[in-house]
Amino acid sequence: MHYDEVSHMTPSVRPSATAVITGLRQPEHRVERRSILWWTLRVLLLALVVLGGLLILYSAVESVRPWIEPVLWTVAAIFAVNLIVMPTWRYLVHRWESAENAVFALKGWWLREWRIIPVSRIQSVDVVRGPLQQMLGLATLKVTTASPEGSVKIVGLDAELATRVAGEITAITQATPGDAT
Repeated sequence: MHYDEVSHMTPSVRPSATAVITGLRQPEHRVERRSILWWTLRVLLLALVVLGGLLILYSAVESVRPWIEPVLWTVAAIFAVNLIVMPTWRYLVHRWESAENAVFALKGWWLREWRIIPVSRIQSVDVVRGPLQQMLGLATLKVTTASPEGSVKIVGLDAELATRVAGEITAITQATPGDAT
């Protein structure tokens, strides 16, 4: 299969990442658009827990009201900005790509992190699905090396795609010589 034929296919492991490594371009694929909803729901649930706790404290203990009220408004403002800006911003930044010789991930919304893991260093490939991800048909692909700094988490992938790519990466890793250390 030629590179041109593969580039028209759905996101998957591509035959060669030479152009990516030498050209230092962004990884090719975006995460699923449903990730925006997933990130929004996560922030919303955390906001409900934190703000709910502060409201209970405010209501129950009169002596803390003078100092808890400004904390409550500040935390509420931070959560509001986070809910409005973060999910879409992360969606626009997060990208990934898997090739015959490496896995690439770009993530972050303030601090951008671009990771490239050579296939010869991969020790394990996992697909993780939390409750919200299951509900939305999403998954996280975790590619791990021996180094604590050498792992990549690609969040917000379609669950079926994540499973398929994990299998493809595993097959390529098994066929690659070396001990992944």
